Amino acid sequence: MKIILAFDSFKGSVSAIEACLFAKAGIADVCPEAEIIEVPLADGGEGTVETLVNATNGILISAPVHDPLGRLIEAQYGILGDRETAVIEMSAAGGIMLLEPDEYNPMITSTYGVGELILSALDRGCRKFIIGLGGSATNDGGSGMLECLGFRFYDQNNQLLSGKGGSLKQIVRIDQTLADKRIHECRFDIACDVTNPFYGREGATKVFARQKGATPQILDELEDGMISFARIIAETRDIDLNLVAGSGAAGGLGGAIVAFLNAKIHKGIELILDRINFESRITDADYIITGEGKMDIQTLYGKVPFGVLQKAHKAGVPVIGLCGTLEDSDSLNEAGFMAVFSILTECISLKEAMNKEYTGEAIQAVIRQIMRLLYKKRG
Repeated sequence: MKIILAFDSFKGSVSAIEACLFAKAGIADVCPEAEIIEVPLADGGEGTVETLVNATNGILISAPVHDPLGRLIEAQYGILGDRETAVIEMSAAGGIMLLEPDEYNPMITSTYGVGELILSALDRGCRKFIIGLGGSATNDGGSGMLECLGFRFYDQNNQLLSGKGGSLKQIVRIDQTLADKRIHECRFDIACDVTNPFYGREGATKVFARQKGATPQILDELEDGMISFARIIAETRDIDLNLVAGSGAAGGLGGAIVAFLNAKIHKGIELILDRINFESRITDADYIITGEGKMDIQTLYGKVPFGVLQKAHKAGVPVIGLCGTLEDSDSLNEAGFMAVFSILTECISLKEAMNKEYTGEAIQAVIRQIMRLLYKKRG
């Protein structure tokens, strides 16, 4: 029996790699002769670097960068096995997890550190980039990243502006003459699991800025800044970012990378599955077990388990889902999951449920029961 383990992380509890390891142990308890292939996954957010580096025998690189508030930190990115493709999670330099809750303020946070990661990879010879968007603390339209790469922003008095959310409304001119010339030699691909436009009711500010610390008083100012910046970008680069799905990801960073680095936006899980040749790994599998912290109707809108399901469907391989919180199981079954199981089998607190040891033991316990069914059926 050949089983593919293709988990995303159970966010806040176990990583994708750990989830695969726990599931592997559960399978071995019942079916020790099974061939088990571990394929930890991510969708462009947390775990993307780890997933692609491990899958391609790449390397991790540490670089000094500035966090969203301009403090010097060490951040990691990956260089894949081809030694020419860099994979960057924007959250490593611009993520909200780098700040304390009382520091959240999208008026002053910046994606400058993301630009520093790009420069580091350029210096190491990389000319292909995969940039995962998610978990940002910013709403600067990607201006901080562009500033780091050499783009300059000026107000109506020809005064130089920094790339921050609070500066966008003042920008009247973008100077590209000092931008790093190496970016024109590069290909940029964005891994993203949202389709929000740059601004508007479903845009970066109105959907995401509150969770980054925006008060009602500054939401309008941030939104006006994004609208104004989009207009200047249209004049400079002849592109309407509000027609680009995903341009509002990571506080508009997606739009800046599309407009100035000629990037293409991809559904994160689709990009990653293609990069690791997932289809070729599952052709002769008997079952695939996938999952993440929560599975519900939102799973069917580009999350890791659904991306796995789509590839598996083409190969004719049945898929079983495993998660912490389970909702809309009927919808998941109708979408094609053979079965979906929650690992929560008792009434416990959220804190207890998120404990890594508990999660690991729970994954193993449920996997053992699943394998008893599959092994008996096969026998």
